[in-house]
Amino acid sequence: MGNLNRTPISNRLHIAIFGRRNAGKSSLINAITNQELAIVSDKPGTTTDPIYKSMEISKLGPVVIIDTAGIDDIGDLGLLRVGKSKEIIRKTDISLIVFDIENGISKYEEDIILEFKANNIPYILVGNKIDKNSKIDTIQETLKNSKENYIFISAKNNVNIDELKELIIEKSPKEEKETSILGDLIDEGDTVILVTPIDNSAPKGRLILPQVQTIRDIIDNNGIVNICKEENLEKTLNNLKVKPKLVITDSQIFETVSKLVPEDIFLTSFSILFARYKGDLEELTKGAKILKSLKSGDRVLMSEACTHHSQEDDIGRVKIPNWIREKINRDIEFTHCSGRDYPKDIDKYKLVVHCGGCMLNKKEMVTRIKESVEKNTPIVNYGIAIATLHNILDRALKPFEKIYSEWIK
Repeated sequence: MGNLNRTPISNRLHIAIFGRRNAGKSSLINAITNQELAIVSDKPGTTTDPIYKSMEISKLGPVVIIDTAGIDDIGDLGLLRVGKSKEIIRKTDISLIVFDIENGISKYEEDIILEFKANNIPYILVGNKIDKNSKIDTIQETLKNSKENYIFISAKNNVNIDELKELIIEKSPKEEKETSILGDLIDEGDTVILVTPIDNSAPKGRLILPQVQTIRDIIDNNGIVNICKEENLEKTLNNLKVKPKLVITDSQIFETVSKLVPEDIFLTSFSILFARYKGDLEELTKGAKILKSLKSGDRVLMSEACTHHSQEDDIGRVKIPNWIREKINRDIEFTHCSGRDYPKDIDKYKLVVHCGGCMLNKKEMVTRIKESVEKNTPIVNYGIAIATLHNILDRALKPFEKIYSEWIK
């Protein structure tokens, strides 16, 4: 299965497919994947809510293909579907805008193109049903003059599908350099201790995704990993012949771990590592200042990207709000959102406290931060918030000091 079983959905290229009803979006998914994954029907509106399909595709590697409802859907329910489809833009790395060549490009396609341009998302116009019409020359001339990225295909007859895959590879956003969670924080042979509590919120029989990804990143950078629960941390430190370069802890036990780890050993949390890996560490750190200045009546949005079952001591719904009430102000109003839901009216909040975003792709996390900044609503993530509340943020940022010396003091 290659990378299919190893690559988390959050690390896959997200390809969103938009188009009017019956333009051939579902047929295109089946053609790209060479599988009958999407229901194909002549009845308009077969696809309703966005559908996510994780897979590995020849030439493209691990991807998530997102099938959306028609951008021309009608009625009250149809407009809700269109709204849900447009929310996908937050997480789209590259979009395929499918249109029936016979019907040409309409205001629907033009409007969605404007959305992608406004969000700096690459897109490809895909003219489908090349085998059924005689308008290709006219449309091709128009597209040439517009300098758009485009291709003509027949999803049904598998015409130009390989060429489309090559175009997706060519136009997909490229990282300036391969990203690493902590490759620039450690040297070859350095020892890193991971403190991973096993409590009621821990998934049975496995570690959570950020922990697994961090372990792999340390190994990829030729580091040495030691893993323990918090009650074994002191023993683990004493048993090491060589002082560890870094200790990484679950944010929930930041205060406890900080007391056990000597000051001459770097300490941070998984959540803070992911603030940088998935988002914008500097912008998220700015939110810490607002957290400390919250006043009675201020509204705070607690945003959790995954939809796990809420526990009695849930970090986002219980622990952090309680710490804020205890250490900052008792009269703060909290609102909660989870999963793919993220409110558009975030400007009504004084602060957004966001999870580490391990279940989001980088595009969506960066977009959420960007939306917050644009609406003058500071945003901070769980790890930075917890470190702030326990007065250890300065220490938690010290591992990054040489890299970001211009703003970390």
